[in-house]
Amino acid sequence: MPLVTTKEMFKKALEGNYAVGAFNINNMEILQGVVNAAKAKQSPVIIQVSSGALKYAGPKYLKAMVDAAVEDTGIDIALHLDHGADFEACKAAIECGFTSVMIDGSHYDYEENVAKTKEVVEYAHARGVVVEAELGVLAGVEDDVKSDVHIYTDPDQAVDFVKRTGVDSLAIAIGTSHGAYKFAGEAKLRFDILEDIQDKLPGFPIVLHGASSVDPASVETCNKYGGAIAGAKGIPEEMLRTAASMAVCKINMDTDLRLALTAAIREVLAENPKEIDPRKYLGEGRKRIQALVERKIDEVLGSANKL
Repeated sequence: MPLVTTKEMFKKALEGNYAVGAFNINNMEILQGVVNAAKAKQSPVIIQVSSGALKYAGPKYLKAMVDAAVEDTGIDIALHLDHGADFEACKAAIECGFTSVMIDGSHYDYEENVAKTKEVVEYAHARGVVVEAELGVLAGVEDDVKSDVHIYTDPDQAVDFVKRTGVDSLAIAIGTSHGAYKFAGEAKLRFDILEDIQDKLPGFPIVLHGASSVDPASVETCNKYGGAIAGAKGIPEEMLRTAASMAVCKINMDTDLRLALTAAIREVLAENPKEIDPRKYLGEGRKRIQALVERKIDEVLGSANKL
């Protein structure tokens, strides 16, 4: 079976009050851990690739691995470009065979964001590809995406943006952030903004970026075996589950996967200092990613048995 778009995924998610997990990959082991979990839980899944991942692994290698995952698992998989910087980045992903792209114009002024998003939408839709855009600004750092400020999404502006661009889904800013250090104090998401957007755009798919919970067990393991990840704090999972039961039908996770893989590698090498076989430590990382994603599907996304 071929790769799919997110169109039908999101329609089912909105009807079923759950979200589809969008997981960033950089190598084979991360991909296998994610899709093995999705297959085990019979959940649809979105595989995301950032510009940093494209530079690291190469678009042809990544696309070929995802194609192999589709053939091997037989589940619904969409391949998505995360935070496409401009039209050319989105065009390159579409030509490579991605079924979904994100044009991130959130750092531009509003009118320029509208114009750039509309340009990508027209090109993508003509080729059967769906488009995600972003309105509002998330603080934090992840790959090439960084901001020191957080600007909440304006619900009325969101309505205008969707109408003028024809975009298929919209990433909004309600308090999530990129990276492992999301909150200095108490975690808070602006569900009032989400509710307002949901009321003003009924049945429209909303996306949450920066939604890793920064798994405490992985952080503890990293630090136990030589890491220095003090003060890392993510989004409480009960908040994410609430969002998934509303208009949010795509939840992005990257940091949690990085932490799980790093924790496994640190532990294996610390406890087996003579080990030089990458299959041993990367294989353990793959197992932990699978366990993490299975739990996210069950407890956060609610997407198990939705194929």
